[in-house]
Amino acid sequence: MISGIPIWVVVIDYVLGVVMWTLLGRFGMRIFLPEESKFFFSRFFIRVTDPLIRLFEPVTPAFMVAPLVPLYVAWFFFIVRFYLMPWLLGYSVMGMLSFPLESELARGVAHLIGLILK
Repeated sequence: MISGIPIWVVVIDYVLGVVMWTLLGRFGMRIFLPEESKFFFSRFFIRVTDPLIRLFEPVTPAFMVAPLVPLYVAWFFFIVRFYLMPWLLGYSVMGMLSFPLESELARGVAHLIGLILK
């Protein structure tokens, strides 16, 4: 357990978090790169997220411009992580579960900065 959170919750949150951040990465790259870009990371993000975007096509508004669709789909993953996961764990207040993935990354960055500043 990490900070009293069951391991199955951490695993589910990590998977949902990686998917969410990958969709956000695709959205961010789309701001600067065309969809047909040959850049390795861009092609990877497109290839990995295309099935999710197709899966969410029935709930994606038809008027939404294509570059915003990954951001829209990422929003669903955020909502699940922020509201549904705490509810499934039995918390009485929504949003009580702080994101384990981001917490671990923040601790790692703080540790690295601490090592650099010493």
